[in-house]
Amino acid sequence: MDYQTLLVEREGPILWIRLNRPAVLNAYTSELGAELARAFAEADADDAVRVVVLGHTGRVFCAGADVSAGAGAFDTENGEGAKNFGGGDGARGDSNFIQAMMNCRKPSLVAFNGSAAGVGLTLTLPCDIRVAAENAKFGCVFTRRGLVPEAGSAWFLPQLVGLSTALKWCLTGALVPADEALDAGLVSEVVPAGEAETRARELALEIAANCSPVALALTRRMLWRFSTQSGPEGALSVDAALNIALGAKADVHEGVAAFLEKRAPDFPLRVSADMPDTPWWPQGS
Repeated sequence: MDYQTLLVEREGPILWIRLNRPAVLNAYTSELGAELARAFAEADADDAVRVVVLGHTGRVFCAGADVSAGAGAFDTENGEGAKNFGGGDGARGDSNFIQAMMNCRKPSLVAFNGSAAGVGLTLTLPCDIRVAAENAKFGCVFTRRGLVPEAGSAWFLPQLVGLSTALKWCLTGALVPADEALDAGLVSEVVPAGEAETRARELALEIAANCSPVALALTRRMLWRFSTQSGPEGALSVDAALNIALGAKADVHEGVAAFLEKRAPDFPLRVSADMPDTPWWPQGS
């Protein structure tokens, strides 16, 4: 399917999803949010896609919401903010992209070859691994615009960087350099300028070549679900049963055989057909 705000293309086992509005610094609109939801849903349904990498065209990852409407750019009650937020009933018409990203059973990486601010940063928080170029900067600028953190970031950001750092970043609204983002845990690696996509590709190919798609899908769900709980009881309630069920499946046989034979694995199970039930996942899917 055609995309108007994204550049979506397959590269072997990787699905690249690039924000593609470089003339306006990839500024966010509701159309972009809707297309992100569609792209991640398509990645989830396609067994040939093993890893998703979210990137961008142009020099900036995303400058935030499109404010081309001027001072009323966020005013949904009077219609000027419709392209950013949707209707004036207090609901985000495009926020389902966050749920689509969370429910996607494929690991997702982000390559920041440029800076990200506002929703340009928060739309990446449901992804699993973030790689930043050394010249990238990040900004939770909502309070400086009279707004509050959106896209679920009041939950996501403290999970990634801790409450103290999330408070500092959100309450000051200041831009954060890549090295500070690395120290805080927002990004997992900082690489030389222009090399974020190269490093993200390396990581994506390593994952695709060595890991079971079903085990990956289950593992990312377990970590997102249980790491926020106050104790290990939730994880303990499912991990043994899952490993017992998986131990009888072909992927475990293949993984062990490949290890013993010192060769690359060829996992036969597919996410579309062979996922165990995960009723503990919020969507139960």
